[in-house]
Amino acid sequence: MHVNSSAAAPWAEHYAHPCAWDLAFPPLSLPDFFAAAARDHADKPLVDFMGRHFSYAELHQEALHFAAGLQEMGIAKGDRVGLFLPNVPIYVSAYYGAMIAGAIAVNFSPLYTVPELQAQVEDSGIRVLVTIDSSALLPTALEVLDSTPLETLVVGSLAASLPWSKGLLMRLFARKALAQVPWRQGVKSWADTLFITDPPRPVPLDPQEDLALLQYTGGTTGSPKGAMLTHQNLSANARQVAAIDPKAGQRDMIMGVLPLFHVFANVCVLNRTVANGGCIAMLPRFDAGQALKTLQRVKATAMPGVPTMYQALLDHPNLSRTDFSSLRVCISGGAPLPGPLKTRFEEATGARLVEGYGLTETSGVVSTNPYEGDDRTGTIGQPLPATRIRLLDKEDPAQDAPPGEPGELAIQGPQVMRGYWRRPEAAASAFAGRPDGRWLRTGDVATIDTEGYLRIVDRIKDMIAVGGFKVFPSQVEAVIEEHPSIKEVLVIGVPDTYRGEAPRAYVTLKDGCSDSGEALRDWLNLRLGKHERVDQVVVRNSLPKTMIGKLDRKTLRAEVL
Repeated sequence: MHVNSSAAAPWAEHYAHPCAWDLAFPPLSLPDFFAAAARDHADKPLVDFMGRHFSYAELHQEALHFAAGLQEMGIAKGDRVGLFLPNVPIYVSAYYGAMIAGAIAVNFSPLYTVPELQAQVEDSGIRVLVTIDSSALLPTALEVLDSTPLETLVVGSLAASLPWSKGLLMRLFARKALAQVPWRQGVKSWADTLFITDPPRPVPLDPQEDLALLQYTGGTTGSPKGAMLTHQNLSANARQVAAIDPKAGQRDMIMGVLPLFHVFANVCVLNRTVANGGCIAMLPRFDAGQALKTLQRVKATAMPGVPTMYQALLDHPNLSRTDFSSLRVCISGGAPLPGPLKTRFEEATGARLVEGYGLTETSGVVSTNPYEGDDRTGTIGQPLPATRIRLLDKEDPAQDAPPGEPGELAIQGPQVMRGYWRRPEAAASAFAGRPDGRWLRTGDVATIDTEGYLRIVDRIKDMIAVGGFKVFPSQVEAVIEEHPSIKEVLVIGVPDTYRGEAPRAYVTLKDGCSDSGEALRDWLNLRLGKHERVDQVVVRNSLPKTMIGKLDRKTLRAEVL
């Protein structure tokens, strides 16, 4: 089934064919995108960080200095620059500055362990990594610097980004949060990197061909891969998201509690806000109490988040004492939004909570429920402008699904990635070729109604959605298999009222072993990232297998759920 999105979404103008994408969203590089915003909104604040304001002009100037500093280090067009950062103002300067230098930015989660960061640093081939002097990040970054071909580690100061009084208090009383930086060969300060006074050398960019960002994802399989996103992919998706806001042009203060390294926040918080000339009330990490306090202080108008964030706000004792009158809309993504949670949040705050949908491979967003008007609870809304969808036959993706039947959701639009970094075979399997071009296969089974509202009814892929993060069962299985008592293991996602899903491990033990599930869970969780930790390890006498003896995850999931 091929749906013309102009008919599917009457609330916004859509363009039915790829040849019209350039008319809707002309090719635009992110350096030009940011420069235009800095020109038009020079003195307006782009970031409010714990009460300290950073203007568009200030952050753009810092990005230019960082670009010049990178070029001084020998970074050239196409080189990769890694960002191992929480939500801090230098993320903005480093992100756009890398692209101004012609480099490709690579996002890394601050939750990564040394092996996880090491693997992606090596796969992406980054030459420079930017981090801060946090005791949670710097030791990991230093280990990776010493164990990979990474050339330079640039370290920013967390305290220096804060308002003067808060920065002083952190240096005096919160020293455990900061790490001592060993200034040595290969380690540079952020301030020294900005010391180049000459402007960066101009780098010609083709927005539709040149890569801006490598964003790691599991894609439609279990092994993380770098989605190759062009400048046009990212700038177009930001403009697509901005185009559906009926309040565009009005006061725009967005809560920046989603992590910017995640593609959801990258488009819906950072790039979308730059497109609107708005301001980001940025927090280093999500804390429900701090989020409520900040929301009221800045009079936020919007807050993108994942369902667990909205649940945490509802559970916080300060909810009833918070003034939500400025908050117009909250956008939920990353995991299915439970209907009761949506209802409770809207009743408690008076703000609209709408569910959207997207993939790393689509630069962030494919569809969303409208901010005003008809909101279909349980759906992922309607396609964004210039986005085309079709439903493929679940058994034969070369064919469309029969009319009226569910099918695998496929996407075409200016936000769809080029492919996977150094994984041409994975990229080939991620797309379905048709006479009218490539269609990205999502791995999600969907239905669509006559008004263009999409509903996800099943998932082909095995990834587990944990509070907005994707957990890959094979990676958790690989860790628990290192335990000497484990014979076999399968990890699946189970429903979790707070996180959406939780990983759970089912194991059999070797003869003579009698380890308890609790002991195995504790052993395993010490070796996993926070979002990967299992809620249980269930010891069984056997695990289901296929006729050829392969462990059968599908059957286990059916038994459990």
